[in-house]
Amino acid sequence: MSDTVNGENSGGRTIQLDSMSLEELNRLKQQEEERLQALTSRYAALRQAAARIGMSQRAVSDLKKASESNHVMVPLTESVYVPGLVKEPNKLLVELGTGFYVEKSSKDALLFLDRKMKLVDANSDNVTKAVQATNQNLEAVKMTMQGKL
Repeated sequence: MSDTVNGENSGGRTIQLDSMSLEELNRLKQQEEERLQALTSRYAALRQAAARIGMSQRAVSDLKKASESNHVMVPLTESVYVPGLVKEPNKLLVELGTGFYVEKSSKDALLFLDRKMKLVDANSDNVTKAVQATNQNLEAVKMTMQGKL
């Protein structure tokens, strides 16, 4: 059996599992499990971000259809809303991050959200690939440990 593990935990180099002791394999298994848990949490956070961006895209699209003096409910928190009045449906404040806002047209706001969604999707794809690689590494470590028992 000539199992190897590739990955960030090993500095990007290949580790020969057969040459490792059971104790070393156990440590490597724990590292891979921790990495898998962190990646899974990151993936969940990215999916939540994608859902929020999608809701924002729908809200901007709906607001584009609104006319002046149209009544809306403005969210203060996730569960608290207050009545509001649309003054200029084509002018929106868009959060750039960390409390910075900029005024954009509806069209520009949608373009910004599209770029943000593409970035989140690309990051999700990268995390998915990392999860798959980590799962493969973890299985290889488990198989090697089983062979040594």
